[in-house]
Amino acid sequence: MSLFISDAVATAAPAQGSPYFTVLMLVVFGLIFYFMILRPQQKRAKEHKKLMDSITKGDEVLTTGGLVGRVTKVAETGYVSIALNETTEVVVKRDFVAAVLPKGSMKAL
Repeated sequence: MSLFISDAVATAAPAQGSPYFTVLMLVVFGLIFYFMILRPQQKRAKEHKKLMDSITKGDEVLTTGGLVGRVTKVAETGYVSIALNETTEVVVKRDFVAAVLPKGSMKAL
């Protein structure tokens, strides 16, 4: 006999749950994972792709790096030329545009 464990507890067989309960719990955790993580991420990706496809010349945009400018050229290869002011123009990948701003946003800055 052990000092901390009684003989009855030490010799008892481990309790086994129903295999259906285990499968049910896995399904519930899978559904929670889908609705809390995967589905919202897919919705954001779809909205961002829609935003990328809607960029046209003349739009005022904000990049993920914090640059604000007006689109001067949209290339078919996935790059966008953005005029930051009258003399400075940068070329960024279309995926790095974070938002299309309302017209007149650059003048308000």
